[in-house]
Formats: sequence, structure tokens, C-alpha cells
Amino acid sequence: MSPKYNRVLLKLSGEALVGSGEHGIDPETLRWIASEIQDASSLGVQIAIVLGGGNIFRGQRSPEYGIDRCSGDVMGMLGTVINGIALQAALEQKGLEARLMTAIRMQEVAEPYIRPKALKYLREGKVVVLTCGTGSPFFTTDSAGALRALELKADVLMKATDVDGVYSANPAIDENAKRYEAISYKDYLLSGLAVMDWTAVSLCRAARLPILVFNLLREGNIRKALNGEEVGTLVGEGNHA
Repeated sequence: MSPKYNRVLLKLSGEALVGSGEHGIDPETLRWIASEIQDASSLGVQIAIVLGGGNIFRGQRSPEYGIDRCSGDVMGMLGTVINGIALQAALEQKGLEARLMTAIRMQEVAEPYIRPKALKYLREGKVVVLTCGTGSPFFTTDSAGALRALELKADVLMKATDVDGVYSANPAIDENAKRYEAISYKDYLLSGLAVMDWTAVSLCRAARLPILVFNLLREGNIRKALNGEEVGTLVGEGNHA
């Protein structure tokens, strides 16, 4: 069976790397995620990954430390590079070729993000790990994921979370929360849902790029999503709650 998508942008939060800890990177979780990506890559799908850095530092929390928001966001961007170095190494240990690219130049550490070069790597079957968000403060890595997905002509933006889709409310708090199999961009934005940054959803809406929100922590879910199986919630045109 041929996969449903040929090229995808996978958005991973920094918290995905924490595992059962409270911060930083859990080695077992890192290796498990790399295995899931290896399994998905074996389908022949081109995979680019945008990483968050919340497990290291969140720019939104910078006032707590007496740091201005711009400086705090730069610190968060640097956190994504730490995560990217770790993920690249884990992927290479699984036998995948991976390229680490940054939106802020630091050539001794990684390549700068250059769109034609990233596209070339994807066509060659390499996994492209994208860090530093958009390279500018005040934009979340969700927004960076949407931007890179559009730039790299991905077929879908896959938002990996710790829940199995988009709910009407926080399912950890409200036992009556309803899970949507599909929801339109408009309904998502009007409902005030917060699984994904509104700027990111608006970018995807303007370009009609579908968003798949799914649970990363269930084994095989990336592969299932790529094969078109019903996994998570699809946010797109004409999909209604």
C-alpha cells in the first residue's frame, strides 16, 4: 500500500522528549521517538521535523526570570538546537541520514536553514531536522512548523502531542470533552481551541494545508497516519465538528 502523503512536516514539542521526567531529554524516550521516525521513513515518505524547546526554556516565562521577551525567545530557540542535536544523533544511530538546520546562523553547530538545500535533502531521502523556530521572537514553534511546511511544500502538517486529537475541552480536566475526528479551520479558530497556535492554523487555512493532530506516544501512530488510517483529528477545509 502506498502512503497517503509523500512529504510531511512533523511538529514535535520539546516536552515530547521529556518522557516521565520534568525537563531535559529522557534517553529512552529519545530513542523511542527516533525508532518511530525510522519506521515511518521506511515507507519512503520525505520527513522534515520542526522541534520545540519547552523542555529546556520557554520564552513566555522570561518575565519570571527578569528577562525581556525577545531575549527569552532567543533562549528558547537555542533550546531547540540542543533538542535537534540530540534527535539528529538518535536518528543516525538508527541508520537514517539526518541533516540539522537552524534559522539562526551557527555554522560550527549546524547548517543554516536554506530552503532549496532543505528540499534537496528531502528529495535525497534524508530526514531534515529544523530548529530555532522562525528565527524571530514572538512566534511559536507551531507557527514555525506551519511556515516550514508551506515553504517545503509538505502535503500535511502533523502535530504530534500527548493526546489523541483535538477535543472540545481539556480531556484531562473535563470527562465530557468531545474528540473531533475532523474540524474545519474556521470552527477550530472560532471555538478558541488551544492545541495548536492560532497563527499556525491561520497560515495553514490560507494555503489549504491540512493539519493532523495525533498522539505521538502510541506505537506506530506516525506510520498509521502516513498510510491514511484514522489517527487523531484532521483540521482542514470543509471538515466540521
